[in-house]
Amino acid sequence: MWNRFSLPGKVIQVPGVSGNITRERFSALQDSGLQRLRADLNRIRARTKTPCWSLAQLAGRLCELSSDSGAGLLTAAFRLVLDAQLGHEPVAWITATPDTFFAPDAAENGVDLNALVVIHVPDAQSAARSADRLLRSGAFGLMVMDLHDDPAIPFPLQARVAHLARAHDTALLCLTSKARETPSLGPMVCLRGQSSCRRLGVDRFQYDIEILKDRRHGPGWRHTEICRGPTGLH
Repeated sequence: MWNRFSLPGKVIQVPGVSGNITRERFSALQDSGLQRLRADLNRIRARTKTPCWSLAQLAGRLCELSSDSGAGLLTAAFRLVLDAQLGHEPVAWITATPDTFFAPDAAENGVDLNALVVIHVPDAQSAARSADRLLRSGAFGLMVMDLHDDPAIPFPLQARVAHLARAHDTALLCLTSKARETPSLGPMVCLRGQSSCRRLGVDRFQYDIEILKDRRHGPGWRHTEICRGPTGLH
């Protein structure tokens, strides 16, 4: 529905807004729209560049990050959480494990815990069903499912959440505990990475992500980052 309101010298039509609107509110709407457009353009540009571990590269895809020892998983995942929050994208963390991330460490590394939705579920299927419901809202830029060593999700449910992630341009990342040669969650996974981590100093670590599968850019690329690794985030 189009509604009209007057500003000095002109009549402006604003879609989906009912009633009168102030000049300040109109400016706010313009700014909000420009911010969303700018974010969309940045994501498009990022996807055409050399691939890297970022929200823009994973947006709209069902992805899996694995490690046989858990090394680097949380660090790599929270790299995306921080990336999303800096871009004003809501984030949900769904955990199907009794041992999840250490909140004080996340906060120390810049994560806004008040803006992070955390959901505890008993198993991987419950995690996927929760993701299904959240994805339908279209509100989240990033959704992490911490599945650990029990990642079994039926194919129909995988297909549904993969479709929703693509429809809403949401990065849906599954964290799993498995060896490099172990198959991924299923054929709906668009990107699969294997993480590892090594100590460089007393409080310095280097984590590496080797991309084993990437339908957009092809496998074989890597992401390496050096970071400070407090307990719970390395």
